Amino acid sequence: MNNKEQVDQEMNLKDENINEETVENTSSEVNFEGEEPKTDSEENKLEYEIADLKDKYLRLYSDFENYRKRTAKERLDLISTASEEVLKDLIPVVDDFERAFKASENEVEGSKVREGNLLIFQKLVKILGSKGLKPMDDLVGKPFDPETQEAITQIPAPNEALKGKVVDVIEQGYVLGDKVVRYAKVVTGA
Repeated sequence: MNNKEQVDQEMNLKDENINEETVENTSSEVNFEGEEPKTDSEENKLEYEIADLKDKYLRLYSDFENYRKRTAKERLDLISTASEEVLKDLIPVVDDFERAFKASENEVEGSKVREGNLLIFQKLVKILGSKGLKPMDDLVGKPFDPETQEAITQIPAPNEALKGKVVDVIEQGYVLGDKVVRYAKVVTGA
């Protein structure tokens, strides 16, 4: 072989080696600058982390749903229990009214019946007061307040001092703490 043929052969071998390296670099694992090659163990690790996070999310979501249902049930139980306590306290007053009606059947004099009914009324007011219910007192002569009162009608004021003020209370109003339970029905002066 002469030198020229030998040089051509070496060049062909170099070209083949370069082509093989190019094919190897274009395979599925292409490395970019600053990126580490991914291995099967890293992929498995990432899949495990994803599954773990999904599991934690589902557990947290179910815990929240259970909490929401439990608090709704507790709220309903609290409302029913609160009204049950008030009703239990009012039952003796109903019993007293029944006794008063039986006693008034044979009574000729009305003053004793009135006295018995007054005692029952005072007992009822005391029970309601112990639960926090208070009547709106001393409304006559005070300015009309639409936040706590409902004006039924308006009449000419008996004197100049009662213009725009409460002249008469038709139905007593009640408050429970700071909240109006029943508005007072009043007559105002014009």
